[in-house]
Amino acid sequence: MQPELRAVIWDFGGVITSSPFDAFNRYEAERNLPKDAIRRINAANPDRNAWARLERSEIDAADFDALFAAEAAAQGYAIAGRDVLGLLAGDIRPAMVAALDTLTAAGFRIGCITNNARVGRGAGMSADAQKAAAVEAILARFEHVIESAEVGVRKPDPRVYRMMCDALGLEPQACAYLDDLGINCKPAAAMGMAAIKVTSEAQALADLARLTGLEFPGFSAKVQTQAL
Repeated sequence: MQPELRAVIWDFGGVITSSPFDAFNRYEAERNLPKDAIRRINAANPDRNAWARLERSEIDAADFDALFAAEAAAQGYAIAGRDVLGLLAGDIRPAMVAALDTLTAAGFRIGCITNNARVGRGAGMSADAQKAAAVEAILARFEHVIESAEVGVRKPDPRVYRMMCDALGLEPQACAYLDDLGINCKPAAAMGMAAIKVTSEAQALADLARLTGLEFPGFSAKVQTQAL
């Protein structure tokens, strides 16, 4: 018998805030670089490249600047790592923040697992003090927040999902998980979580409405679930 859903675990960047991938694409267009060049660099040797090591706090921002530039050059691009770091802080999505409050009011527990780095101000990695404060106010809503930069483990490593389940005192089958990357949803689903790949606010909240039985104002539950 499937356990009752008791908790919803959220990614942050690309879910609660707009995706840094959008900022990457704008940067690429402005510099006549191929679309998704930055993502392709980050996809090469994904567990040991500069991006992965930064998110586990194995290197600092200065190291990342040099290492990422070298990785970009190996693929034929001139991109400084410091430029990429300046693109990480997305814009807050008010409807997703409101969904957190709806879930909490309905008795669901909420947690956050975020791959981040020790750059900018706080977990949101923003250089803007006002935006950083807004992010911290959102993060304060969660019962538990796991940051890759703090624990040294990053998604999609299954250990980080288990850390959250242990912190909540729940089995994975009692949890839902939202992330904008399928590669990060797959380990959650394999553990037994109800995984939602976020492609838009409307789709994510429609899928979440079906799972929880709640209504999230302004979003229709008729949007079809995005396959992982």
